[in-house]
Amino acid sequence: MEETKTKEQKTSWARLLKNYVNKNEAKHSQNSRDGDEIEIFTELYKKCKGLNGSHKIVPSLYSRVPTEEEPLLMKLREESRALFLQRRSRELLDNNELQKLWFLLDQHHTQPLQADEQMISYDDFLLVREEAGPKCKPFFQPSVFCKLLQNDPYGRISIMKFFNYVMRKIWLHQTRIGLSLYDVAGQGYLRESDLENYILELIPTLPQLNGLERSFYSFYVCTAVRKFFFFLDPLRSGKIRIQDILACSFLDDLLELRDEELSKEMQESNWFSAPSALRVYGQYLNLDKDRNGMLSKEELARYGTGTLTDVFLDRVFQECLTYEGEMDYKTYLDFVLAMENRREPQAQRYLFRILDVQHHGYLNVFSLNFFFRAIQEQMKIHGQEPIKFQDVKDEIFDMVKPKNPLKITLTDLIRSGKGDTVVSILIDLNDFWTYENREFLVPDLSDEV
Repeated sequence: MEETKTKEQKTSWARLLKNYVNKNEAKHSQNSRDGDEIEIFTELYKKCKGLNGSHKIVPSLYSRVPTEEEPLLMKLREESRALFLQRRSRELLDNNELQKLWFLLDQHHTQPLQADEQMISYDDFLLVREEAGPKCKPFFQPSVFCKLLQNDPYGRISIMKFFNYVMRKIWLHQTRIGLSLYDVAGQGYLRESDLENYILELIPTLPQLNGLERSFYSFYVCTAVRKFFFFLDPLRSGKIRIQDILACSFLDDLLELRDEELSKEMQESNWFSAPSALRVYGQYLNLDKDRNGMLSKEELARYGTGTLTDVFLDRVFQECLTYEGEMDYKTYLDFVLAMENRREPQAQRYLFRILDVQHHGYLNVFSLNFFFRAIQEQMKIHGQEPIKFQDVKDEIFDMVKPKNPLKITLTDLIRSGKGDTVVSILIDLNDFWTYENREFLVPDLSDEV
């Protein structure tokens, strides 16, 4: 009986060992098949990509831009970019194709009308897509339909809104291609000289600028370009991304001058209009008393109401680019843009740099007192009782509510929404007086209304 038991144990061990061996063989076979598949895939991939087994051919992650010392490569790059832009331009819808698209939308609109406006359902939207042709297909995406979908009870979108969307998209692509032609570096941004060339060649196409004399063109171009660079290049890198130019409203304002019937009020509020450019340049000439084409500190002191403090003006000439202590027209334009747009973050960045006397990156009690003392002195000169600095300081910190109760950073100033008020009461007596008497001025204004 004991012998039988021993024999059974041996049989059991033999069975377990056999199962283990078979299992390992199956696993090895599977690994071998996986290895063969990877090897076949690698071989096919290399063949498709034109790679050999030496690993010397590595995909390039960086393409060096040709320098001026490589004229042939530069010319090749320019020609390649020009052909690429031409191809992209041909992919856009022309006037005939736009008319055909409108006809199809009108033909396949879905009843009933909504407030006399033609609507289209998603099924008809897809039907127009098939008939419109391959150029139109990128506009007929489900995501586009969803973006334009509003509160229609039948789940439709407005034909007019969709067509305007297509027109806007085409305009953006056309403008991007037009701007890219001036992108000499081909890196997706424009330098100051590139943008100057673009606007100079754009002037003849803008009817509202027909009255400008050719001798004024250079001053107009400088005036227009400064607004782009002041707001889109606050760090003064000397270049602006084409994408940022398209995203802002400045190009719309500039191209608005194509409208021959643009009202006088619209022109006066448009920085790029002829009246606005002539106004700014005329102010510069009026301030330039010695007619040397530059502004000294004494001449700039007459800017606006003539109540800017001497301390502030000193800091302007310390921080801004000057030539032998005098300011040229380009620097003056930055100054005007900052003063006329104090609510904008870029203007507050410009003025904060002037107020930051100690270059700490924040304003403290010393900085505030440094500028407000000049306001107190001007009040004495005009026979007014000076306001205590402690009161003004407390009010400024209450307005801004900085994270650090002893320091006001640029971020604090912008986030508070009161940056323009803080700056104004520190640099201009007239603005401080207006702020101090705001309770009395508001009722007067409401009475006039």
